[in-house]
Amino acid sequence: MERPIGIMRGVLRGADAPTSVKKGTIPRIWTFARPYRGWLLAFLLLTVVSATVGVLTPVLAGRVVNTIVAGGDVSAAAGVVIGLAASIAALAVLEAIVGLCSRWFSSRIGEGLIVDLRRAVFEHVQRMPVAFFTRTRTGALVSRLNNDVIGAQSAITSTLATVLSNSIQLTLALAVMIGLAWQVTLLALLLLPIFVLPARRMGRTIADLRRESADLNAGMSTQMTERFSAPGATLVKLFGRPDEEAAEFGERAVRVRDIGVRTAMVSRVFVTALSLVSALAQALVYGLGGYLAVTGVLEPGTVVTLALLLTRLYTPMTALANARVDVMTALVSFERVFEVLDLEPMIAERPGARELPAGPVSVRLRDVRFGYPSAEQVSLASLEDVAVLDQRSNDEVLHGIDLEVGGGQLLALVGSSGAGKSTIAALVPRLYDVDGGAVELAGVDVRDLKFAALRGAVGVVTQDGHLFHDTIRANLRYAAPEATDAELVDALQRARLGELLASLPDGLDTVVGERGYRLSGGERQRLTIARLLLAKPRVVILDEATAHLDSESEAAVQAALVEALSGRTAIVIAHRLSTIRAADTIAVIEHGDVVERGRHDELLAAGGRYADLYHTQFADTQFADDPGVIEPTGIACGIEGCTVVHREEHLVS
Repeated sequence: MERPIGIMRGVLRGADAPTSVKKGTIPRIWTFARPYRGWLLAFLLLTVVSATVGVLTPVLAGRVVNTIVAGGDVSAAAGVVIGLAASIAALAVLEAIVGLCSRWFSSRIGEGLIVDLRRAVFEHVQRMPVAFFTRTRTGALVSRLNNDVIGAQSAITSTLATVLSNSIQLTLALAVMIGLAWQVTLLALLLLPIFVLPARRMGRTIADLRRESADLNAGMSTQMTERFSAPGATLVKLFGRPDEEAAEFGERAVRVRDIGVRTAMVSRVFVTALSLVSALAQALVYGLGGYLAVTGVLEPGTVVTLALLLTRLYTPMTALANARVDVMTALVSFERVFEVLDLEPMIAERPGARELPAGPVSVRLRDVRFGYPSAEQVSLASLEDVAVLDQRSNDEVLHGIDLEVGGGQLLALVGSSGAGKSTIAALVPRLYDVDGGAVELAGVDVRDLKFAALRGAVGVVTQDGHLFHDTIRANLRYAAPEATDAELVDALQRARLGELLASLPDGLDTVVGERGYRLSGGERQRLTIARLLLAKPRVVILDEATAHLDSESEAAVQAALVEALSGRTAIVIAHRLSTIRAADTIAVIEHGDVVERGRHDELLAAGGRYADLYHTQFADTQFADDPGVIEPTGIACGIEGCTVVHREEHLVS
């Protein structure tokens, strides 16, 4: 049974066999395999020994039979039989030891390659720009790190050994069989097409069924993944669709069951047919060999040897028939890994990059022009699950922006949605590089700074601050790995989370859940602010940090932001103009241009775009025209620090 199953696996691997790989793939594979060349040589030598032992055993078994039937001196015959039996036993022990040693070398080489490839891909992907992640399907990228990496290592530890072992076994078995009985060998070779061709034909059928099963399982897994996430489960409940979802999932599960039954039955028919053909071939060998033995042409032991060697002939031949398939499949896995490694990161640290000067950090955008990179620059069609990448060219979104904020001061960016505010904010920490002009920190172009210096100087709080599915401690220490528990608690208290921490049974060991969904929106934002406080950046960017919060949560977050902004240079993007009216400079961004700049009172008095935005925001309230109405809570920042602006302290001008 083992032989037909092995053949079936080889045929199934060939169902979608690639026909070629890119030039230069094999030399690149060797760069990863080179560190293991000593172990690889030992592994291949052990494979040769194992293949040789596999052919010697049937020969010795035949001699045992010949000695038994030959008669003569009983003592002498018994001694020969015992000696041959001991040799067979020794070969069995040797084969077992060689198999264990071969497996050890194979696993060390294979697992080592997996580590090297995964590390290379992971480290490379970490250097890719944000645009890469906005276009790439996460599942496709993870597949490169899992399925393709494992497929690639099989080229070294499985395919290479299989080809070598089968080639040696086939050569030795064929040579011995021809030497023993060319007639029987010829008959065995004539039956080979009957053995191989049906296997390949039925193998394609089974491969089609398995592909269909994989697609159905993937669809079912996708539904589970989407519906079991916190946002997906919430959406299902909000629209009252649990029954429909259950019915749809049930239909998918039934289809998976049905295809599983069909695959199982076809596979069983396939294996049974191969076993039958193999048994018929064995019967023919015994029939012709037995006839030749009875007529005195062959010795009885030779018939036994031929029958045993038949397995060493059919299996290698069939496996080698699919060797090209196995090799190409493994090479394509390497190619898919290299495809990711060949994507050049658009943002790289320059040779001789500088540290950031000490002291307050000013931020200046000097004649900045920028357009988001095209799909061809940052992505792969296979990672986006599309046939062809988006060929549209991306237009320029920032047109000669000139802005400056002094050390310890606050710059507020306002404007319509899509005007370019968040794009400006993304250029300061160098998530993207400008196409023209420069972004400068303390007079130094960010492209001339070391990554570590830039990341240590600039902190960002977005409207949806991300948290890992981990403990509060781990999420905070992501910003400051060496921080003590006392420092973590202090940061949480400064972020107005002291009461929350005291109420949690597990304290800092509380797991926040996927993306922090076990916390409220305001608590998540304050936790990201606490993380920012631990990082101690000199420049803080707030990208609509309170956009999705209710008034009570916003007030708590605003209070926490006082700590985050105190004494630091700040760039604030806010959808509520009340949060930035005390800024040192307010810049109005529209269509990628700065259309107005100044302080709140100046811009309001000018009656331009800022005034329009201000009055539009409060059009449905009495805030716009009634000077006696109290302004919503905000933050007032100056060079000496920031304070919370309470409702009773600030009136609308």
